[in-house]
Amino acid sequence: MSSLLDDLSALEAEALEAVDSADTLDNLESIRVQYLGRKDGRISAILRRVGELEPEERPQVGAEANRVKGRLQEALESQTAALTAEKGGQGSPGEDLTLPGRAPWAGGRHPVTLVIDELWEIFRGLGFTRARGPEAETEWHNFVALNTPLDHPAADEQDTLYLKGGHLLRSHTSPVQVRVMQSHRPPIRVLAPGMVYRRDTYDATHAPAFAQLEGLVVDEGITFVDLKATLAEFARRYWGPETRVRFRPSFFPFTEPSAEVDVKRVYRDAEGREQETDWLEIMGAGMVDPAVLDQCGIDSERYTGFAFGMGPGRIGMLKYGIPDIRAYFDNDMRFLRQFAHR
Repeated sequence: MSSLLDDLSALEAEALEAVDSADTLDNLESIRVQYLGRKDGRISAILRRVGELEPEERPQVGAEANRVKGRLQEALESQTAALTAEKGGQGSPGEDLTLPGRAPWAGGRHPVTLVIDELWEIFRGLGFTRARGPEAETEWHNFVALNTPLDHPAADEQDTLYLKGGHLLRSHTSPVQVRVMQSHRPPIRVLAPGMVYRRDTYDATHAPAFAQLEGLVVDEGITFVDLKATLAEFARRYWGPETRVRFRPSFFPFTEPSAEVDVKRVYRDAEGREQETDWLEIMGAGMVDPAVLDQCGIDSERYTGFAFGMGPGRIGMLKYGIPDIRAYFDNDMRFLRQFAHR
């Protein structure tokens, strides 16, 4: 037993001297492994010899070994703190305190939200108020009230997402117009932004869920001239005073007559020369069909109106030069961060 006690005493003195002379954190780690390692540590090697002693001698050697381990552990911790303080840091071994700090993350509005807010500011200046409606709609509000019979292709399950209980996910924001006309008497001048859902293929120009924005005006004496003047003023406020606007005949079940609205942007290049874009389609519009007014309880003999609808996502693609609509949904921070401070 005395041999093992002597070995522990000599090992303690040797280890403490090694700790005191260590000048780096790496040296301290090597000393820890050499003396306190579970598998190959020198104290563990002595403890493996305890089995050679008489049973009554083993407790004393074990207690001394634990005392030496505790003393050595305290010395290692003290020397680690001293070496860390010398370097001017409070970090732990292996921590690189020279790394630059990370700036706090700041959120930003999505580019489609930016476009909707820009459009809303323009139409608010033209006298519109904002309206909302449910995204889960009835067939009557989504189709029938808008002069679209249920045997129309748009009402087919291949185009519309149906829910249980006879409801569906609205395929356009026009049901909001229906609800406004049911609950308010003319004059009406509203703008209705919101999400819509269709069974479209997910590609560069289509998505099964996207934002749409529609406007509605109903009053006495509203004509196609009012429609053209309102949308032309909007286009010039949004894209610039030199913007040209074109109306092409089209067809929608809920407006008559109907039109597609195109814009041609005029801008100056880096050298100050005037340039024009191609004609770009931005929305559909038309005079509200009298049948729609009647369905909503508004006297079509007394009142007329116009409606229009556009996709803020596509407006944003035109404005910011975004080539693929899927960029809105990829959650790529490199893309979204460009709009954080607009």
